[in-house]
This record gives sequence, structure tokens and C-alpha cells, in this order.
Amino acid sequence: MKIEHLQGLISAPFTPFDSSGKLDLSLIPPYYAFLKRNGVTGAFIIGSTGEGVSISLEEKKAVAQAWADCSNHDADFKVMVFLGGTSLTDCIELAKHSYEIGLYAVSITAPFYFKPSSVDTLAEICIKVGESVPNMPLYYYHIPVLTGVNIAMYDLVRALDGKLPNFAGVKYTHEDFMDFQSCMSYADGKFDMLWGRDENMLSALVLGAKGAVGSTFNYAAPLYYDLIDAFNANDLVKARKLQQKSIDMIRFLGKYGGISVGKAYMKLVGHNLGEFRLPVKNMSAAQFELFQKDVEGLNFDEFKSK
Repeated sequence: MKIEHLQGLISAPFTPFDSSGKLDLSLIPPYYAFLKRNGVTGAFIIGSTGEGVSISLEEKKAVAQAWADCSNHDADFKVMVFLGGTSLTDCIELAKHSYEIGLYAVSITAPFYFKPSSVDTLAEICIKVGESVPNMPLYYYHIPVLTGVNIAMYDLVRALDGKLPNFAGVKYTHEDFMDFQSCMSYADGKFDMLWGRDENMLSALVLGAKGAVGSTFNYAAPLYYDLIDAFNANDLVKARKLQQKSIDMIRFLGKYGGISVGKAYMKLVGHNLGEFRLPVKNMSAAQFELFQKDVEGLNFDEFKSK
């Protein structure tokens, strides 16, 4: 399989729920149109941001189908499905479903309860899932802060090279720049390395990253495209200022409760996608008012997605 190197901003969408906490699939077509309008080149669905670990297998299939229905006509918009990691049976079933409905790629992370103890075991897991969809790109999702599995991706890339033809690369959500660069350089850049830390994008661009997957691309894509343009124009002063603006925006996630704050940002760009499911804590109405005031101080309207 020829490995395509994706470019631009790939959003990690939130999964939309109604007021009772049930899926609201009717919100996905306008969500896709919104991302497309802001130059986003793809969607990494039901991942961390999309609460993939908090929804059932049947719900995952329904979300994947909704994204397929509204975006499959668009060859320039790549939808990647996060499969999970703890149950290989479920991962394989969802991978086959994703292939059958015409989505672009699938992604798997390390099992995070019973954890793999070596790179060989992790590679075996990837091979087992990847072989179930041999004509579909498979990406490994490296996010050790949540999985607790911090095996060097350079070792995994080497372990999979030549053993899994549809292994496409890594969604790299970690801060080990030595490991990331080693993967970027491996076999003359054979594999697609997608950066996954929005707050460090400038550093990744320096190392040669061309594609990135991020949650803040949902509501601030223009900021990151301005950052990329400044970097490409060798205006590093401007690029650093824009990266700092990204960091200032991301700091409010920590201030107001974490990952669920992303849905509050989405409200500010006109998309009410409901609340996060337990155990994630959502902000109160009083906190949302304070959050709005803080965000106004960033001049959010100047760089938000519209």
C-alpha cells in the first residue's frame, strides 16, 4: 500500500450529545461543513476529544456512519476512526465497519488496563488489527499521558516496517522531540507522522511536520493556519506570538476543568454539542460566564473558526 502523507489541520471532533446525554447525529453534517469552511482537511473521530472510551461499540458505529454519510463525497477530507485499545475484538469489528462504510483510515492505541510490556507485543497488537483491514491505512495513536504506555515510537516503527503493509504512521501526542524526529527521518520519511500537541505545533514544524491532529483546530483553525504561514515565510517572531496565543487559549482548558472545556469553546463558535459524559466534569453556568470573560480577553473573535 502506498502511504499518503497527510497535510494541514485534521480536527479531533467532539461527539455531539443531546440534553439527555444521547447521541445527536443530526449535528454532524453541519459540523463537517463548519470544519470544511475553515480549511480543516480531515477528522479523527471518537478519539480522546470524541470520548471514544466513553461510548459503546454501537454508538461508535453510528457516529462513524454519520461522518461517512456527510463526507464520503469529499475525497480531500480524510476521516480516521479511533478504534480503542482494550478489546481487540471490538477494535477489529469497528475497523471492518469503518472500511465497509468507506472511511479513510483507522487508528489504535495501546491497551491501557492490561498494558503491553514490550514493543514486540505492541507491534503484534497493531498487526492483528491492521491485518483485519488490509486495504485501509492504520495509524498508531501515541498518547502515553492517557494510556500509561510510553514505548518509543522509533522502536515501533522499526518493528512494523515490512510486517504490516498498511501501517501508515503515528498520531504523535507526546513531547519527545528526539523520538518524533527519529520517526520523521526513518527510511527517508517513509511513514506519516501526524503531530498531536497543538501547544507545541511550532516546534513540530521545525522538525518537518506537515500534518497535525488537534482538538483546538475545531474552533481556532485560522490561528494555526496563520502560524503555519508565518513559519513558512520564515517570520519566526510572528510564529512564536501565534503559538503563544494558542497556549494562552489552551491554558483555559486547565483552568476550567480540562477536556470538556473544548465544548464550551464550540458554543462560542455557534455549535452546542452537549456535555461530556462521566467521569469528565463539565463546567457550571457560573463558570461558563467567567470563561466567556476570560476568552474575550484573548480577542478570540479575531482568530476563531467562523
